[in-house]
Amino acid sequence: MLTILGFAMIATFLVLIMTKKMSPIAALVLIPALFCVAVGQGAQLGDYVIEGVGNLAPTAAMLMFAIVYFGVMIDVGLFDPIVRGILKFCRADPMRIVVGTAVLAAIVSLDGDGSTTFMITVSAMYPLYKRLKMSLVVMTGVAATANGVMNTLPWGGPTARAATALKLDASEIFVPMIPALAMGLLAVFVLAYVLGLRERKRLGMLTLDEALAREPEQETVSTGAGSMRGGSTGTGSTGSTGSTGGSGSGGEDRLRKDASASGGGTGTGTDADPAADPADEADNDEFQGLDPNRPTLRPKLYWFNAGLTAALLTAMIMELMPIPVLFLLGAALALTVNFPHMPDQRARIAAHADNVLNVSGMVFAAAVFTGVLTGTGMVEHMADWVVGAVPDAMGPHMAIVTGLLSLPLTYFMSNDGFYFGVLPVLAEAGAAHGVSPLEIARASLAGQALHMSSPLVPAVYVLVGMAKVEFGDHTRFTVKWAVLTSLVVLAAGVLFGIM
Repeated sequence: MLTILGFAMIATFLVLIMTKKMSPIAALVLIPALFCVAVGQGAQLGDYVIEGVGNLAPTAAMLMFAIVYFGVMIDVGLFDPIVRGILKFCRADPMRIVVGTAVLAAIVSLDGDGSTTFMITVSAMYPLYKRLKMSLVVMTGVAATANGVMNTLPWGGPTARAATALKLDASEIFVPMIPALAMGLLAVFVLAYVLGLRERKRLGMLTLDEALAREPEQETVSTGAGSMRGGSTGTGSTGSTGSTGGSGSGGEDRLRKDASASGGGTGTGTDADPAADPADEADNDEFQGLDPNRPTLRPKLYWFNAGLTAALLTAMIMELMPIPVLFLLGAALALTVNFPHMPDQRARIAAHADNVLNVSGMVFAAAVFTGVLTGTGMVEHMADWVVGAVPDAMGPHMAIVTGLLSLPLTYFMSNDGFYFGVLPVLAEAGAAHGVSPLEIARASLAGQALHMSSPLVPAVYVLVGMAKVEFGDHTRFTVKWAVLTSLVVLAAGVLFGIM
């Protein structure tokens, strides 16, 4: 019964958010509460929620201070050289912009953290998509899938979990998987190229002057052939500065002003350059995703900020301290050095407050979902049912079975639940048929491209929130491409004899 109710709860949640009958935060809270009562454990709901909140509190803290830290780094110009290089390649060509999104997301994913990847990618690319009226779900889908493939880095999480659960060395799991993961990343770039060609066909080729002349106020969320109005994408003529994922810039018709109002960057209206000459911008030979004249830039502190970020990422990889503590210290130091005056510090915190509140609120709502799913025993029963459903004849092929199961299981449950709850059972079943735990561990990484769009991943709410895309729209568009990418990784692993 718990197995059926568990799948029913997940299905109900997905249907409601994809049909936009409920907001994700409401569905994450109310649906599990209802099912908790349905299984006769309503009296324990409070305990399950508190336990779920306790488990996700470090993640919420990490995201809160990571948003502030990387928001400040974007404000002061740390990532401007990378962004300029990508945007110079993109120009006003929709195909190049989509490919550039994939490349930027893959490069920034090297830090191993999805939320920071999405903050930087959206901050850089959102103004271009908005200006050219490109599909925002193409941006979120490509970014999430690229980050999912890169999430398999040893410091990204899944590889370390698999190594811990099966008592293996992380390098023995990851290094042989590099060719398969490279094929997965190549598949993302091919996907970006194809989707970019579709966008180019839909919108046509533009010169820079034509692109700059376009009105940026109207936003649509398109899924390719047609388009749909994006929920909560309103950017009325008055605009709203500092909102999650960006906002309209009033009557201004300039890309740089759009960028200064876009999410994750310089989210207050005072950060724009009202004195900028539109003629100067029309003569510019490249798009500027981030305003190069914003007053928050700190060019004299560039190497300090670069060194601080490098030290922070090194400390994360070496696990010198818990990640939330590192970001807390990093955010405090970055604010103090770059903005020594209290009013400036308050302005920077206020500029990113909407993103912080949106993401942290969503994480704590997700804690209700995961708390009930785990506390009632639904996850355990679902995992046992799935493993028991594998025919004995498939025993010698347990690596492939594990790879296939990793797609739905890492989507419907957390990485912790899959790698610590399900993977050991799969490894034991494989060992009985002569399949090594290393092969099982490598196969378990195949589903990560899909996992990064799971409603149980906090970082995905950073992505859709900053891009002003409805989670349901993102899910409908992304899941099929993420599944295809995961299957490419799995097929490459089998072809190369890795699993």
